[in-house]
Amino acid sequence: MNSGFRIFRSLDEVPAGFGPSAVSIGNFDGLHSGHRAILRRVSEVARENGWNPSVLTFDPHPAKVVAPERAPRLMTTPDQRCDLMREEGITQVLILPFNQEVAHFTPERFVEEILLCRLGVRAAFVGGNFRFGYQQAGDVALLARLGEQFGFSTEVTHAVSIRGQTVSSSVIRRLTEAGRVELASRMLERPFFLEGKVGPGHGIGSKQTVPTLNLVEYGEILPAVGVYMTETRDLDRNRLWPSVTNVGFRPTFGGSSLSVETHLLEPLAPPSPERIRISFLRHLREEKRFDSPQELKAQILHDAERARAYFRRLKRWVGGRTSSTSS
Repeated sequence: MNSGFRIFRSLDEVPAGFGPSAVSIGNFDGLHSGHRAILRRVSEVARENGWNPSVLTFDPHPAKVVAPERAPRLMTTPDQRCDLMREEGITQVLILPFNQEVAHFTPERFVEEILLCRLGVRAAFVGGNFRFGYQQAGDVALLARLGEQFGFSTEVTHAVSIRGQTVSSSVIRRLTEAGRVELASRMLERPFFLEGKVGPGHGIGSKQTVPTLNLVEYGEILPAVGVYMTETRDLDRNRLWPSVTNVGFRPTFGGSSLSVETHLLEPLAPPSPERIRISFLRHLREEKRFDSPQELKAQILHDAERARAYFRRLKRWVGGRTSSTSS
């Protein structure tokens, strides 16, 4: 069994020692609770048998190649997904470049050339709606039959439901874009986050309202326009601050372009972060236009106080839960 964590970005990079492996196959956007249930099972079976707990995923999303008009906007990059997979005990990931050649693989060729010859599959783990091969001709029943033919097992993990809703990447995208970040976070088993570079703002906040860190790069999915309680992490120095983040158009200042601005609730000691992750915990209020920068500043300070109270309650709850479970 391999130690450490390895990422392979083409079939040519895959070593002879990739297998024997337990492999889950899919897109895994967001890596939500349903995905995590599959990966935990992969890790469990691999550990019991001395195999390598592995994932086969794709970049770009297959829909961008075979049906671009239906391709979803994604919550996570391939590298972000790999970081989340590692949390569930996965030790190696093949990010297969999805192109027209791969799109035209028959299900049988996909299994023989990729799963068997390259990945040394001993057990395959998929969701109930898994499809594979040219024009999605393969389903879980065909995968199971091919597994019987070639000597690997197939295990299907059923969907997870929360509050009566089946967890899926598409549902989480809709919730996030509607501003319902708390329910989205429950389905993700983590807060929804944006991460990217910090860039210069408009020079107004530090002079007329409050200083902010301005995210100039972010993913394809954004929470609904509004103000949120968040946590902001310095990705290079691992510093973490409670924060309040505005996703919106800065209407008080006549803004017309979307911005993501986060106000830290604790002092920022130098150096200023260059790359940050903003985790969205709770929707605080809608964005609105104020008659003056002074009114906006007063509202921001009020938002900050509400957020501080929220974080104090959160800290007490987490501390109480920790002490009660450890006694």
